[in-house]
This record gives sequence, C-alpha cells and structure tokens, in this order.
Amino acid sequence: MANTTMRPQPSPEEQLLPTIEQAFSRVHKAAFGAAVGAAGALVMGSLTLIVLLRPAAANFPLHLMNEYFAGYSVSWPGVFVGMAWGFAVAFVAGWFLAFCRNLSVAVSAFFIRTRAEIEQTRTFLDHI
Repeated sequence: MANTTMRPQPSPEEQLLPTIEQAFSRVHKAAFGAAVGAAGALVMGSLTLIVLLRPAAANFPLHLMNEYFAGYSVSWPGVFVGMAWGFAVAFVAGWFLAFCRNLSVAVSAFFIRTRAEIEQTRTFLDHI
C-alpha cells in the first residue's frame, strides 16, 4: 500500500513567496555588465564594418567617435579598437544599471518592511 499521509496545503502566501523572491532577486553586476558590454562591442564593431563595406554609408559621421575613443578610426584596425571601447563603455553602463536596480529594490524593500512593522505595532498597541 502507498503511504497516504496527508500533508497540509501551503497557504497562498507561502505558494507566492518563491515567485516574489525570484522576481526581486539581486542582479549580478559583473554578469550583467559583461552581457551589456558584449552587446556594445557588437554594435560598435558592426557600425564600423557597415561604414567600411557599404559605400552609401560613407557619409555617416562615425569618424567623430575618435573624439571620445582614443585610437579609434574608421578602418580595419579601428573595428577592433571600437569593439574594445564599446565593450568597456557598455560594461560600465551595465554594471551601474544593475547597481542602481539592486539599490532601488533594497531601499524599497526596507521601506515596505518598515511600514509593515510600524502598522503591525500600531495595531498591537491599539488593542492594549
């Protein structure tokens, strides 16, 4: 015979808790920065290649990026320099975005918990 012990059903709050924890979990800053950095490198390299290979795109003022990225030029070596700069800039932007998101979630959770504790204390004191 199978073991037919009755387990208590979890409450709706207990069922929802893992989903909420997953939705508001911390974002790994370095991993997010690397992902955004890889996308930035691909964009910068692709833009440079498009300007190099398509004569119609020759009027696109991509050479102005040399003002911001040292060593960059619209040339074959510039593709790799642009990709390196694209990765670096996008990595920093992605890391900072993950940092700000984690900070805002932590501050929001702190205020929500504090408000709930104050409300619980207030309700307790009202009954005394």
